[in-house]
Amino acid sequence: MNGGDERGEQLTVAVVGASGFAGGELCRLLTGHPNFELVQATSREYENKTLGYVHPNLRGVDVRFSSPEELESVDVLFASTPHGVSMEHIDAFRDAAGTVVDLSADFRLNEEADYDEWYDGHVAPEHLADAAYALPELGREKLEGADLIASGGCNATATMLALKPLVDGGVITPDDQVVADLKVGSSEGGAGGGAASSHPERSGVVRPYAPTGHRHEAEIRQELGLSLSFTVHAVDMTRGAAATCHAFPSERVTTGDLWDAYREAYDDEPFVRLVAGGGGVYRYPEPKAVAGTNYAEVGFELDPENGRVVAFSAIDNVMKGAAGQAVHAANVALGLEETAGLEFQGLHPVGSP
Repeated sequence: MNGGDERGEQLTVAVVGASGFAGGELCRLLTGHPNFELVQATSREYENKTLGYVHPNLRGVDVRFSSPEELESVDVLFASTPHGVSMEHIDAFRDAAGTVVDLSADFRLNEEADYDEWYDGHVAPEHLADAAYALPELGREKLEGADLIASGGCNATATMLALKPLVDGGVITPDDQVVADLKVGSSEGGAGGGAASSHPERSGVVRPYAPTGHRHEAEIRQELGLSLSFTVHAVDMTRGAAATCHAFPSERVTTGDLWDAYREAYDDEPFVRLVAGGGGVYRYPEPKAVAGTNYAEVGFELDPENGRVVAFSAIDNVMKGAAGQAVHAANVALGLEETAGLEFQGLHPVGSP
């Protein structure tokens, strides 16, 4: 882990697309970060309005939305824009800032051909080779000193955190069958999520919305080397993504093997908590327990009758799946204390996450 920035360095920061849910969380985190000074937050729709006009939890922040066409020169730029926007403006972003952190899908994949397959192509493929995938738990070496960072997809993040120990520990291989089932909150649809995300339509549902072919599969294949079956359900919560993954290893494993694999992967990780059985009400990873935080809970259960391993994870999709991951990655890239600005432990009891 990084030892922190002994100089107490102050870096100027801009957030492009600050009126969305992830953009608002970025502003919240950055205003409380010991090394960052939020100097610009952009929004076409809310230009000249205060941050608190859109994000009521930020009413005390003395920053107004400005036009994204008038970028200030800053040390770090976070882009929290819909897919397709950052790739069109990446030259301007990189001209404005020494470090760019993109929260969209525009730079998550390494190959232009993958964007042709999973998205709608790419207009700036020359930048793909420069981008470092943001999730620090997958490896920090590429992030250190990176000047273009691609924050991972929330569903991919939850799934990979559940499965990474099984891959690293040799419990599963690319030839083994893996099925991932995701339950996700309405904030995944964004601030303009449309009719399917409206409260009357969303309330009380467990609705499959991506039974097959979810775009986040591409990240999992790239980062873990796994080809898996992937299904996503919309459920009645605001924040959260919960992954339940069923893996069928070709070789029999024991519960002890699983404990060894998960401890080896995560014992030294500041934002991953191992929750596997035990007592009490919250016996397995639960989105409600990490709402508002950059923490991930992971866990497992072994089905000895058929050798199935059930791997779980739970994250706040707007935090660990977006803004928190982006700030964590920026901390690593810039040599700051990894946990800076991200120490919030969450609340209990709390309502729907």
